[in-house]
Amino acid sequence: MANYVSAQTAQESAVATLFKSLYMQMAAALTVTGLVAYFLSQSVDFWYFLAQNPSVIWIALIAQIGLVIWMSARLVQMSMTTATVLFILYSMLMGVTMSSIFMVYTMSSIASVFFITAGTFLVMSILGYTTRLDLTKLGSMLFMALIGLIIASVVNIFLGSETLYWIVSYAGVIIFVGLAAYDTQKIKQMFIQYGSADEMGNKIALLGALTLYLDFINLFLFLIRILGDRR
Repeated sequence: MANYVSAQTAQESAVATLFKSLYMQMAAALTVTGLVAYFLSQSVDFWYFLAQNPSVIWIALIAQIGLVIWMSARLVQMSMTTATVLFILYSMLMGVTMSSIFMVYTMSSIASVFFITAGTFLVMSILGYTTRLDLTKLGSMLFMALIGLIIASVVNIFLGSETLYWIVSYAGVIIFVGLAAYDTQKIKQMFIQYGSADEMGNKIALLGALTLYLDFINLFLFLIRILGDRR
């Protein structure tokens, strides 16, 4: 009995340590993204360069997708240092693609939507961490809804429907609010199964940080479409 209690305590300690590492890495990535986006938005030279080379944004987007796939597939083989550098590079590339937000929306609305996003995300992440309900079915439904959201977004590029724009925006908020809870629970289960805060455990935490970082960013992007004040 004593050994069981000791093992359970060690497991809980490892989970807590890994979540601390996860949230620190996520916060650092969000900070890098925000700083890169802000300083690029203030650079006249950057906007002149972008006007002359519009393909840069598409290159950054493709590079982001490539990095996510590479990190997910090669995480076990790469060192923690390499994984961290790639995560930082990813957050910088995200800053490049998000720099236009500062040109479209007022600074005050960006700040207010960020704090709304942070508060909403925190509540849902805590819910996902503490709830005893199995959110697996919810996750499956949200994934299917996300695919539908992506298809609708692509279709609306050609249709230009304002109604579909708002449907997609509100649906996006609902989907990523749910994913914040689901992904947190899924990551917690991964930590429990692994049960150790060693280098591999910290790699899993970094991958979890990337997952929740993307949930946060997407939730912010959909919320600012609804709540943001345009210049």
